Amino acid sequence: MGSQETIASSSERIVPAVLQDRSRASKLDRSLAGSLAWRAAGDWISQVFSWLSLLIVVRLLSPADFGLVAMAVILLPYLRYVGEFGIPRIIVNFPDLSEDQIAQLNTFALLLGVVCFAVAAVLAYPAALFFRTLRLAAVVVVTCSALVPWGLRAVSEGLLNKEMHFRLLSIYDAINAIVAAAVTLGMAYFGFGYWALVWGNVVATVVRTALIVMARPHRYAIPRLSTIREPLLFGWHVLVSLVALNSYQRLDNLTVGRVLGQTALGFYGMAWTLANVPLEKVTSLVTTVVPSYLAAVQKEPAQLRRYIRALTEAMSLITFPATVGLGLVARELIPLALGHKWDGVVLPLEILSIYAAFRSIIALLSKVLTAVGNPRFVMRDDLFALAILPIAFYFGSRWGTGGVAWGWVAAYPLVALPLYWKTFQTIGMKTGEYLRALRPALDCTLIMTAAVLLLKWKMPMSLPLAIRLVIEVTIGSIMYASAAFLFHRERMKAFLELARSFKRNRRK
Repeated sequence: MGSQETIASSSERIVPAVLQDRSRASKLDRSLAGSLAWRAAGDWISQVFSWLSLLIVVRLLSPADFGLVAMAVILLPYLRYVGEFGIPRIIVNFPDLSEDQIAQLNTFALLLGVVCFAVAAVLAYPAALFFRTLRLAAVVVVTCSALVPWGLRAVSEGLLNKEMHFRLLSIYDAINAIVAAAVTLGMAYFGFGYWALVWGNVVATVVRTALIVMARPHRYAIPRLSTIREPLLFGWHVLVSLVALNSYQRLDNLTVGRVLGQTALGFYGMAWTLANVPLEKVTSLVTTVVPSYLAAVQKEPAQLRRYIRALTEAMSLITFPATVGLGLVARELIPLALGHKWDGVVLPLEILSIYAAFRSIIALLSKVLTAVGNPRFVMRDDLFALAILPIAFYFGSRWGTGGVAWGWVAAYPLVALPLYWKTFQTIGMKTGEYLRALRPALDCTLIMTAAVLLLKWKMPMSLPLAIRLVIEVTIGSIMYASAAFLFHRERMKAFLELARSFKRNRRK
């Protein structure tokens, strides 16, 4: 009898705990959905202004102007991440930091931002000599002046992310895009050339920093290594990973600029930008929104697996058709949208779209490993990438910008495989479980690709570019949507119902 009472008592404790866990998961899901919706809205508003600005600016500036700025920003990401030292991620992943520790990190970030700007000023002239372009020195100094406001806002932005104020951050991102577009367009129109691109980004960065610091100010304190050693070690792993990541992501530009010249870099840089535009909007969600939620369930493998399945399926359904489709219509789109002077963009864009199709889903893996407290493995994988990708870029440069683009497609799988292995091992995920989440996007994209290629083969070349482009985009979109609802109807219904539930929750 006593045993039965014990079992009954245990059941009474377990059932409420299960219900509480389900309630918490449901609350997190609703919060994540709302955050993603706001972030997506902010990203698309930003993208509209960026695209409108770009379409006008490319007609006012030359490929050489874009190439010069591409040379200048090669140095910027390294110094930016050194300046931040992973502090925004530290704030998110260490929920038990005291106010004094946060204040110390605030001072640490600001000092690093100032030091990194000073380093940029010292390296500006040697960089100009390296690229054989003396006017580059001034461009590097002005571009890297943004390092100070980045350091100033590191802690404030980390706190806003930790507290999940993604609606506010999305509004600030939209303001950032509007300011950047307005300044760039105005200066380009009045003949400032490449300075329009430089000052547009710097002014927008200052404005966004001011808004973030005013929204979530925090005091400063003298850093004491003994009290912030553990967070800084985490930040060091994140920093090395980010520096390595940005190194190998920029070394293709470095290779093109050094081996093939400024104009070729303008073409390649534009191809990289266009190939990654559909991707960046999704990747920004992974980078800014998702880590806060992964950190909230960092000790729950089942929840982490569920997030990976859902996010991978959703991201691939969005990014695969956009990136692959962009590559399929590049030969019609580029001369029509940018003019024939940009025809050199077509070949690298067609190739980079293959790489870009998978980059968004792979980016999620490193965020999961960081959230569960294993940034060291991510760091090692990025260092491995830094070792092998430049070799691929250098050998590819023998075949021009297209060869450099093929370097990504050939070598990046070697970087992704260790991330898959470690992530699946850490959270107990099966390969088949992951592939089932990926299958809808793969099936539909293959069908869309076959349809567009067949259409290109059959359409007469005498048709105007605009008509060919409209027909290809229309048929490709129809085939993708038809394949989705024909072969994966249940999954599409589930996504539509999920979207309706998000809409209902936002109204409540």
